[in-house]
Amino acid sequence: MTAKDIDARETAAVLVRADGEVDEESLAYLHEKVAAALDRPGLPPVNGEVRVRRASAHHVELPWSGRTDIRVGSDLVVVHAREASARELADRLHDRLRSATERVTHRSDTTRRTAAPPPWRGGPQK
Repeated sequence: MTAKDIDARETAAVLVRADGEVDEESLAYLHEKVAAALDRPGLPPVNGEVRVRRASAHHVELPWSGRTDIRVGSDLVVVHAREASARELADRLHDRLRSATERVTHRSDTTRRTAAPPPWRGGPQK
């Protein structure tokens, strides 16, 4: 991998890197999808990296692969995907990244928990 094989773009604090034969249009679409998944209110500080690679072998069934290593607050979100085209890969990464960040942000949401344990677990009796 040489410097000219890697194209890097910045989305907020997330670096989008491409390795191999990735055209500008595909990279721009991926950049938009990552930004849409991560640029929303209420999300803790985000930083990390998205790597996209296209296999050079023509016989590979799913030549596009992507991986994200993104820190959302203090949690690490890792997402993998393999698809047949760049647009499908960008859409799949967007969906998985969006749902993973939703899980991370709502995991510590105290409004979803009850304040006291139920009576059968030693909580207050009515």
